[in-house]
Amino acid sequence: MIGLGRMGGNMTERLRRDEHEVVTYDPKVESTAASIEELVGQLEPPRALWMMVPSGEITEHTFAELLAAVEPGDTIVDGGNSYFRDSKRRYETASNGDVHFVDAGVSVGVWGLEVGYCLMIGGDEEPVSRLAPVFETLAPPKGWAHVGSAGSGHFVKMVHNGIEYGLMQAYAEGFELMYHSEYKLDLLEIAGIWRYGSVVRSWLLELLHEAFEEHGSDLADIGSYVEDSGEGRWTITEAIDRAVPVPVISAALFARFASRQDESFGAKINAALRKQFGGHAVKTE
Repeated sequence: MIGLGRMGGNMTERLRRDEHEVVTYDPKVESTAASIEELVGQLEPPRALWMMVPSGEITEHTFAELLAAVEPGDTIVDGGNSYFRDSKRRYETASNGDVHFVDAGVSVGVWGLEVGYCLMIGGDEEPVSRLAPVFETLAPPKGWAHVGSAGSGHFVKMVHNGIEYGLMQAYAEGFELMYHSEYKLDLLEIAGIWRYGSVVRSWLLELLHEAFEEHGSDLADIGSYVEDSGEGRWTITEAIDRAVPVPVISAALFARFASRQDESFGAKINAALRKQFGGHAVKTE
């Protein structure tokens, strides 16, 4: 396991609890190896090396370093949130050296140690079959699948996260409407009862209920800035390329952008235009 952060560290622990032998490398925390080269030397071929590092430059650098250290027949697994087209390219690069490359979309966040990780696996049948015991340990029952060829695991995870954007935004809008309603509603109570029997019950709703318990129904100590990690953008880009309408996911991403504006210049444009054509009053700073 390369990368022992919130995900990689817990995945390592879950594997060890199920009696898998796992060696590790992370320059920031205590590991069994002090370098990629030493890590590779701690394994017997055919090796399996799982990258659990942030997507982008770190993944690219780690992949290149691994590729220089492994041997034909070894398998490199990317469990980060990489762009699926990058994964397809890395598969081709690895294949040129007779090295297997498997892309693993991983979902569940920090709760995976106890409940397991949903795994969406892309790659060739041989390395996926050989690593099935690892996937069985990491995932909950019926919680993993070999979804297709190289890149498909990260493609499915990308769409998964796009759907997540839409679900989260729907909850956000509904609870904001209740927050501003004429009624004095207990949002903690409402989130609580919706967990049982409601059509909109979900794990996200359970997490929202826990957030209200922890921070209060007004979420006073939570900032309104909402980041995105790229998957929503990739989903929309792919939808444009395929001419597939994804209005909900698009709106959810744009809502995140709007959350980062202290003051909207676009809103000023709207106010100025209303004043110009209709003489409507504007508020001044």
